[in-house]
Amino acid sequence: MKSQLLSMAFFFCVGGAFAQKDSIKSQIPFEGQDQTWQNGSDRRDSSVLTSKYVTGIIMVDANYTYSGNNPNDHTVVGSTALARNNEMELSTACIGGEFNYNGARGRILTQFGTRSTVVPRNDYSPFRGQYDLATVYRYLSEAYAGYHFNVMHGINVDAGMFMSYIGLNSYYQVENWEYQASYTSDNTPWFFNGVRIQIFPTKTLKIEPWIINGWQSYGMFNEQPGFGGNITWCPKESIKLLTNDYYGADAAGLPGRHRFHSDNSFLVRYYNKPKSNGISRMAFSLTADIGYESGDGVNGFHSDPVLGPAQNFVSGMFYNRIWFHQNHFAWTFGGGWMTNPGRYLVLYPTGDASPLPSTTNPTQTAGTHPFSANPGDQFTGWDCSTNIEWAPNQSIAFRLEYVHREASVGYFAGPGGVTSPTGYTTTPLPANWAPDLEKSENRIIFAVLFRL
Repeated sequence: MKSQLLSMAFFFCVGGAFAQKDSIKSQIPFEGQDQTWQNGSDRRDSSVLTSKYVTGIIMVDANYTYSGNNPNDHTVVGSTALARNNEMELSTACIGGEFNYNGARGRILTQFGTRSTVVPRNDYSPFRGQYDLATVYRYLSEAYAGYHFNVMHGINVDAGMFMSYIGLNSYYQVENWEYQASYTSDNTPWFFNGVRIQIFPTKTLKIEPWIINGWQSYGMFNEQPGFGGNITWCPKESIKLLTNDYYGADAAGLPGRHRFHSDNSFLVRYYNKPKSNGISRMAFSLTADIGYESGDGVNGFHSDPVLGPAQNFVSGMFYNRIWFHQNHFAWTFGGGWMTNPGRYLVLYPTGDASPLPSTTNPTQTAGTHPFSANPGDQFTGWDCSTNIEWAPNQSIAFRLEYVHREASVGYFAGPGGVTSPTGYTTTPLPANWAPDLEKSENRIIFAVLFRL
């Protein structure tokens, strides 16, 4: 199946070079604005794979990450970007393209590498009903089809799987200022499965409603779909404001428990001399999130002896980036903080510490010592990071990053790992063995990020 998907995507990308130009002409949203500086946006000002019907996309993300905790099983805990410590890792290999013809539009992008296992692992919905959704969708990061209407500055109606951009960061590290995302982004959705409508009333404003299956889920947890949307406003090239808001019932088997989440970001480019061989550009991003769950045993921001303990999410993150030498070099620093009573959005520790259902028996947890995520369980974390990046051109970047993360409870993989005494899944577990979880970690990441 992998080879078939790759062959199809490659055929579409290459074949589009011989197609004819789309006859529909429409006003372009945010036309004339340089958005390559924005955190979570495409770094390129153009694509070399652009043709009349198809724009091809190829991305490769390879990294080596060193953990100061040095776990014996090399397992990374608490990250959707990383999977393996102290070894070279192919995180993501994507190939696909954007397609258009007389208003018809589509986007297909494959997903191979460790991320095709790391991200679906956090979705409980495939355990409901038949068919292995985690397997059939695993190798697709985006796949949707829709239609473009030439109304105002354009209206797009798309159905399928698309990126969420909650928490500001992009799913693709080549578009982000930092490699290891702060808690705000790493604990909120990277993708949605459903329908979205992109409305551009003016050249500087986008309004995007969603009707989706749920919170980063392939399927639906209960009977109610999720509802939400995005509003993005760029009043001028140097400023971006956006809000993402969501409401749904996303606790499996608890239809009376509802979730609300609001994510809000503000980006400012406060210096811009792109031809300078000294400092050529400076910008910062600020993100704040707030949300809660209520019903069926939990009670939002206030504990109640009848309704249940508080269960909410509050977080924020700040990053500043400085570019040098005509934007070929950059230095980024920043970090964030999160509190999540009930741990309903915390990325569960991997391996034997995971509380998610076993793939062979969904009525049982996968590990012998699962990480507790009961109503009332407290979790607070903070992180900081800094990196330097060299981008000789807009298609390649080399990034070296230092990250420090803290948690209020044992969370990160310690020297004993989270798999077994030897670090191998084939080793029988002694009765007195438990995953080794630490409250902090330091790591160094070297990443090669390619996009064409």
